[in-house]
Amino acid sequence: MHNIKDIRNNFKDFKNSIKDRNFDVNLEDIVELDKENRNLIQDKEKHEMEKKSISKSKDENLFAKSKEISIKIEELSKKQKEVKDKLDNILSAIPNIPLKNVPAGKDENDNKEVIKVGNIQKFNFKPKSHYEIGENLNMLDFDLATKTTGSRFVFVKDKLAALERAISNFMIDSHTKNNGYTEISPPLMATDNTMYGTGQLPKFENDQFEIKFDDKNDKKFLIPTAEVILTNMVKNQIVNIKSLPMRLVASTPCFRKEAGSYGKDTKGMIRQHQFYKVELVSIVENDKCLEELERMTNCATKILDDLKLPYRKIILSTGDMGFSAEKTYDIEVWLPSEEKYREISSCSSCGTFQAKRMKARYKNKDNNIEFVGTLNGSGLAVGRTLIAILENYQTEDGSIIIPDVLKPYMGNIDKISIN
Repeated sequence: MHNIKDIRNNFKDFKNSIKDRNFDVNLEDIVELDKENRNLIQDKEKHEMEKKSISKSKDENLFAKSKEISIKIEELSKKQKEVKDKLDNILSAIPNIPLKNVPAGKDENDNKEVIKVGNIQKFNFKPKSHYEIGENLNMLDFDLATKTTGSRFVFVKDKLAALERAISNFMIDSHTKNNGYTEISPPLMATDNTMYGTGQLPKFENDQFEIKFDDKNDKKFLIPTAEVILTNMVKNQIVNIKSLPMRLVASTPCFRKEAGSYGKDTKGMIRQHQFYKVELVSIVENDKCLEELERMTNCATKILDDLKLPYRKIILSTGDMGFSAEKTYDIEVWLPSEEKYREISSCSSCGTFQAKRMKARYKNKDNNIEFVGTLNGSGLAVGRTLIAILENYQTEDGSIIIPDVLKPYMGNIDKISIN
């Protein structure tokens, strides 16, 4: 959450910095609530000093007045809490400030391409979509999932289930053995406070799957990404600087309602309520965020290089970035059936934005306490990697060639064919 003192002292700069973040809030309301909150605090403190003075005097004639002051203090405290809560609710819904080198824009149309990598294969037949290929193999079953669970779910079966698992294992091995990440097997549920720390709450509560418990105060959510639980591992801590950078990786199911995607990507596995993702999280000294962002993004693209899948890297505009991000690279993989690139990873630096919400700090070299820097990225989305392999490695007879780096994870078979 943004510091009200920073906004108060640099209001014009803050307003200019936040104007392209594609959200609706009246910043003047913040200024007025801040003034009201401080006036109420001053008024309350004045009455508390008066009451303290009366108490010291031990003048019985002033006892009635002391009681009146106590009632007034209670009223002011209640009012001040209401104003402060209102102010905090507004502040908690304001996204992170973008860095100056992030392109200004309203949406994805203003994103900027950084680089294209790999050769787009030219098929001598019309390439099929991943869901056509999977259904023809009898290894993707959307209808059965609809019967058992509902829309936007799928049964992945037989050799494709093995391929999905192989993709995940290959990614984890790459990131732990080659890229210096520590593997974590985390809980798949998070408290509302944990979700708040990384910015999913309160603004995006409608997109989360909440778990119902007997105790209504025990509020938990299925994780929308392992970022939530991994980043919060340093919540309410002063981390030893010697342990930084912390680089964590986890392969987990992820759960999202996709509340804002009605009618989008209704066919296939592109946008589902449940999916697997290998998530990368870095906790760093706050002046190392941009350096770490480049490193993290390179770790993600190396997976696509090894799989020999064509992709492009883009930098997101201010209006298309996630809520907590200060700078984001998206990696998009080529899908032949659509003849376009689709997102397979998003790598973001959040600066100290999440750390302030989580109260995650460290002592710098001068022994001063500072907020850590946090970063997160997909390394990669497993389901979308499966999609990309199905489409880019398909043959005319409907078989799927296994990428060389995945063969050791698949019993060294060369392809998956129709039974």
